[in-house]
Amino acid sequence: MTTRRALLAALAAAPVALAQEETGFTPLFNGKNLDGWTLVHGRGPGYVVTDGVIECPKEGGGNLFTEKEYSDFILRLEWRVWEGSNNGVGIRAPLEGDAAYVGMEIQILDEESAMYHGKEPIKPEQYTGSVYGVFAAKHGFVKRNGVWNTEEIMAKGTKIKVTLNGTVITDVDLATVKDPEVLKKHPGLLRKSGHVGFLGHGSKVEFRNIRIKTLA
Repeated sequence: MTTRRALLAALAAAPVALAQEETGFTPLFNGKNLDGWTLVHGRGPGYVVTDGVIECPKEGGGNLFTEKEYSDFILRLEWRVWEGSNNGVGIRAPLEGDAAYVGMEIQILDEESAMYHGKEPIKPEQYTGSVYGVFAAKHGFVKRNGVWNTEEIMAKGTKIKVTLNGTVITDVDLATVKDPEVLKKHPGLLRKSGHVGFLGHGSKVEFRNIRIKTLA
């Protein structure tokens, strides 16, 4: 009986704990349309909304940015990839320019696809969760194609932390980058604020449950 009571108590407490975890978060996607978002340099069909999901369809993409800008924040979302998928979460990015360089890109990739392991395999800092081209993430934590992944990106000052499916895969300080060539190639690395968005490259990726919490 004691065990049963403990189990019931735990089940009753779970929704409360979950609600507390989501305190202060604001949805960025209403599940119906792209109100609050703006498409820059769209390609093909751009992005479409179906059944509560933002889809970057095959041959679609471009940069889909929030209309608002954010500085320090925690971003939570779910995404799933398919064969050869290549996308990314742009953060602190301006609307114009290549967001991976004039802002930052947290990579999303079907990292096990053979197309990324051929004669010119991807570099460590191009795996999912990496600060693209600058810091390499731990890899091997992306779920199989077609299965939803949960991701949290925290940007606070110069600290960037990425948690994928419950595992911290990136935890870095941008201020430690001293290589002049890297800083020259990534002039937006130390931007203090900018737009959040998805950086599509003509392959299918889907997003849902996108919400953000600003940090003081």
